[in-house]
Amino acid sequence: MPQHLTDQVFSVGAASFEDAALAVYRYQYAHTQLYRDYCDRMRRTPDTVAAVADIPFLPVQFFKSHTVIDSQYPAVKTFESSTTTGTTPSRHHVSDLAVYERSYLAAFELFYGRPDQYCILSLLPSYLERGTSSLLYMADDLMRRSGDPLSGFIDKDFAELHRRIALAGATGRRLLLLGVTYALLDFAEAYPQPLGDVIIMETGGMKGRREEMTRAEIHRVLTTAFGVRTIHSEYGMTELLSQAYSAGEGVFRCPPWMRVLVRDPYDPLSYLPAGKTGSINIIDLANLHSCSFLAVSDLGRVYTDGSFEVLGRLDNSEIRGCNLMYEL
Repeated sequence: MPQHLTDQVFSVGAASFEDAALAVYRYQYAHTQLYRDYCDRMRRTPDTVAAVADIPFLPVQFFKSHTVIDSQYPAVKTFESSTTTGTTPSRHHVSDLAVYERSYLAAFELFYGRPDQYCILSLLPSYLERGTSSLLYMADDLMRRSGDPLSGFIDKDFAELHRRIALAGATGRRLLLLGVTYALLDFAEAYPQPLGDVIIMETGGMKGRREEMTRAEIHRVLTTAFGVRTIHSEYGMTELLSQAYSAGEGVFRCPPWMRVLVRDPYDPLSYLPAGKTGSINIIDLANLHSCSFLAVSDLGRVYTDGSFEVLGRLDNSEIRGCNLMYEL
């Protein structure tokens, strides 16, 4: 990947986003064979793509069935999604971990400040069981950068988590508790307690461990159990090298090199106006060595300031457009 393109991505602003996205699209059309084949079948090639609205978005399911990678750069790390029994994980083959690290660190600092301002505790038991998660990689690095001796992963030892929270509170340092949703709910049942200024950040997902709940229900349970005003959220996935964050109420904001659009569920090439509910497309320009333009299985709405909400999943998770590539 030319260094100037990497620098263009991470220095992008609102006015320059379209140019950066088109530059990444042209690069990936030339070097990510699967994406090029998909664009050709959609009849959206560099000759006809003149704006972001023209760019084809690859259905995210192809990360399960195909290898999505820049042909010029071999993978140095493969992240895998969590799965339920009998399902196929998504695999994101990453050619340059420095790009991923640059993305998550810059986004964290944009929304929360430097990691060394925090004690960071990670309650991610199901991720620890697998060890191939991009979230696990990010959390491990952020905790290392925090430099706090109390920072670390907590598996299922809620007594130890309770102890560390108390110790961190006594030091006066800011505390961030990052947790998969079902484990935070389990901890809330075992150790309800007033946590004051602790930032509690849920990463989504019951992982088959608890009955599904809406985000509003989850946040209501957690705010009541922990006596906090809001619950923060992280929106990310295996197929993305960037994350969006919510400081409360389930409204997410993206770093400058990431953008969410809402497409018509019945027409993958049409977009809905701000405030309307539809299917989510994500532009993640940090996905430099795979594909930056993804159609995902979430329903949501985008607001005029670029913030967005995730409202649920498509009933049929096979996004329209996948059938164009089944024979490949």
